Amino acid sequence: MKNEHLSNGAIFPIGQKVEQNFIGDAFLQMVFTDPSPLNTAIGNVTFAPGARNNWHSHHEGQVLIVTDGEGWYQEEGKEAQLLKAGDVINIPANVKHWHGATSDSWFVHLALTPGQTDWLEPVTDEVYKNLK
Repeated sequence: MKNEHLSNGAIFPIGQKVEQNFIGDAFLQMVFTDPSPLNTAIGNVTFAPGARNNWHSHHEGQVLIVTDGEGWYQEEGKEAQLLKAGDVINIPANVKHWHGATSDSWFVHLALTPGQTDWLEPVTDEVYKNLK
């Protein structure tokens, strides 16, 4: 699936639609799954405008590398951060957070995720619509 709303610099396919633990249209293309030598999976995640994942945490932490569009990253109890291409977010282990597209932009990031993810409740429309 090609999307004309993304820049022509996309380097990975959009992947398959994911529905569990996401609100809106989101897609995942696994880029790297070999457990050695890094012991981490790398997924290319594409969010349509307004799409986001549920609150969640990672046993080993996570790194996000933004490659296209604009999106949000928020840790529980903190203000949301606006993300753009080139931003890198280092998420410590066991920190409850979510990430997704802004309401008017597609958003693409690589997610480097070693270990297990604990999926939690959805990010409500009320929380999402009040982002600044």
